[in-house]
Amino acid sequence: MFFAVQFHFLLLKNIQIMKIIHTIKELRQWRQSVQSVAFVPTMGNLHAGHLALVQRAQSEAEHVVVSIFVNRLQFGQGEDFDRYPRTLEQDAAKLRDVGVAVLFAPDERELYPNVAQNYQVEPPHLQNELCGAFRPNHFRGVATVVCKLFNIVQADTACFGKKDYQQLAIIRGMVDDLNMPIKIVPVDTGRADDGLALSSRNQYLSATERAEAPRMFQQLQWLAEQVRGGNHDYVALEQAAAAELTAHGWQVDYVEIREAGSLNVARLGDKNLVVLAAARLGTTRLIDNLEFQAA
Repeated sequence: MFFAVQFHFLLLKNIQIMKIIHTIKELRQWRQSVQSVAFVPTMGNLHAGHLALVQRAQSEAEHVVVSIFVNRLQFGQGEDFDRYPRTLEQDAAKLRDVGVAVLFAPDERELYPNVAQNYQVEPPHLQNELCGAFRPNHFRGVATVVCKLFNIVQADTACFGKKDYQQLAIIRGMVDDLNMPIKIVPVDTGRADDGLALSSRNQYLSATERAEAPRMFQQLQWLAEQVRGGNHDYVALEQAAAAELTAHGWQVDYVEIREAGSLNVARLGDKNLVVLAAARLGTTRLIDNLEFQAA
């Protein structure tokens, strides 16, 4: 009994030691006091997918830092920056429960002290393809804020979800090209029981839309199965998957098969492939992808 009570006390003690830091100065002071650090950047409104990133980060380093910052630079005109869910208190409780060392939650002036970010990270042509073709400057905003956060946190490792596949590719390229001393760890997409990729934006879906939403992943699975079965007419497969979504009320931005490593347009002979899709269901824009091997 004594040992059970003692263990419970230690568990509670560990849960309660999470620091919430709002300034760069305090975070840098804390960073100097510890050894290995893994980092999970987020925009908050945390769900099970984010917590899976935290769990992976905990296997990579002694301490985990999670940031919560809704980054204005990656939202375009008419997008949901103002209504993006901000749930810091609930998020902090979730992170405390899973043993995160530090929650870094800066306000906008702290991260962008000059208001305008005059120096930005400019990704290559990939930023204008796929999601970038429909969200101008989005990946410039992502790369800029991630670069800033990497410089602030000085982590050894950073974990990113594969759901944002294009984002992951751009971050990896930035780290390689700029010789950043940080290892990028990709983490598989978290999914609901019906296959829908977990996303903070799923809460915008009506009940009817939520019931329809798994169709996107089903179409990705269908397309991958067709390719594995020997169908190499990629354009026709992309068009068929997009048409199926459209027939069920989706507004499709794209369905595309790409080479998984480079995200170049897939060619016959490429073995490691990924099919990516983005479409609106009602007012909610959903994205998903599926990696697979060609026949």
